[in-house]
Amino acid sequence: MLRQSQQQRLSQKLSPQQIQLMKLLQIPTTQLEERIKEELEENPALEIDTIINKEDLFENTKEDQEEEYDQEKSVELEEVISEKIEIDDYLKTEQDSSGDLGDDYYQSKDNQERSTIPVSVESSYQEVLMNQLAMLNLNIHQQSVAEQIIGSIDDDGYLRRTVEAIVDDLAFSRNIISNETEVNQLLNEIKQFEPIGTGASDLRECLILQLAHAKDASKETLLALKILQVYFDDFIKKHYDKIKKSLAITDKDLKSVIDVIIKLNPKPGAAYYIVNKVHHHITPDFFIDNSEQRMELRLNSKNAPPLRISEGFTDLLQAYNHNDKADKKQREAVQFIKQKLDAAKWFIDAIRQRQQTLIKCMQAIIVFQNEFFKTGDESKLKPMILKDIAEITQLDMSTISRVANSKYVQTEFGTYQLKYFFSEAITNNEGEEVTNKEVRNVLAEIIENEDKSNPYNDDVLTELIAQKGFKIARRTVGKYREHMNIPPARLRKQL
Repeated sequence: MLRQSQQQRLSQKLSPQQIQLMKLLQIPTTQLEERIKEELEENPALEIDTIINKEDLFENTKEDQEEEYDQEKSVELEEVISEKIEIDDYLKTEQDSSGDLGDDYYQSKDNQERSTIPVSVESSYQEVLMNQLAMLNLNIHQQSVAEQIIGSIDDDGYLRRTVEAIVDDLAFSRNIISNETEVNQLLNEIKQFEPIGTGASDLRECLILQLAHAKDASKETLLALKILQVYFDDFIKKHYDKIKKSLAITDKDLKSVIDVIIKLNPKPGAAYYIVNKVHHHITPDFFIDNSEQRMELRLNSKNAPPLRISEGFTDLLQAYNHNDKADKKQREAVQFIKQKLDAAKWFIDAIRQRQQTLIKCMQAIIVFQNEFFKTGDESKLKPMILKDIAEITQLDMSTISRVANSKYVQTEFGTYQLKYFFSEAITNNEGEEVTNKEVRNVLAEIIENEDKSNPYNDDVLTELIAQKGFKIARRTVGKYREHMNIPPARLRKQL
């Protein structure tokens, strides 16, 4: 039996404007430019304001860093009163508030320095392989199959797709009928290409290909080839005693083999990838300057140009206001204009709120880690978690997390990711709270000075760290070691 009933309940829902702000807050300055370009292309009511009075709203001395950032009120232009439609809210300029968008954009567009990014002209890895393919005497069908194989090789130089999958790819994507025998034959030809190791299915095959093509056939090279062919698993797990016993060789012989193998290239295509990939240079979101006993914080907004409402759209509303005989199409046009103006205002407000939130959070971090920003001494860093900054700024911890994500600050001591300043507290034997960074430094120092032929396991590392005054669990040592990309003792062992 169906029944109708009414029920009241509280639920938290985010408005489109809040969602837009959260997305803008999370992206770094380097990506903000593209986001603004997209909005400018989609919304004709939004445009870049190229004439702005410069007001440095983001210079903060160390005395006023704890003060709240005050938002300037926008100045309203001439109001147009309409009985048919309320358009006052759309006829406001954002010029006075544009100062909130940063320090670097108060200059006119013509006066800003423009740097030219050099264009890379090196050949890509795929182009190098295709050039060598052109030297083979292949017919059109074989050429197409070989191109499919080369296209399946990843940036490291490995062919991770099976021969069966490549045959299927040729049939379904290019309508080319081939078979495993033909693909294998062409793949063997490609494996002869430079750099040697190209087309290997795994690391073992890659290294074996390089040793098989070695110009010298020395004893060490032949022994290294045999070890990779027969004892590869034992070799990568550093079960050296088992290898020495099976092959009846000495430590000196094995060390010579290791010297040969470590000179091989585990990623034959990586060199081309590194040269030709887009380099993501770190662009600081904040700048901190210490001069004459004064600390100044500036927000880098070179990728966030000052925005304003298009005058053309406000003129359209004014024209409609003076039209006493507006028909249906005109009213629909005005409704469209209002929607675009609303979207433009929301976006401008979101950009402004983003900048204010960034500054507010960075100011709180400076206050909390003031000694570090004065001296650059890592030992002066205090334990700090998201909750600490959230309490200072009165913002949610999720907001602080978004601000700290992919943001960088440039100081006179170097450029740091904001996450660098967050760390949990650990109590030493003297009862003082220190950051886990200090414990990690102690761990790295111990491992650096250990006997490489007999490295410390995690139990021994835990005891040694405790002797330094930090009592932590063994699993914590393992976690720190993994975060620092330090392998376990067995894999650190050297002959």
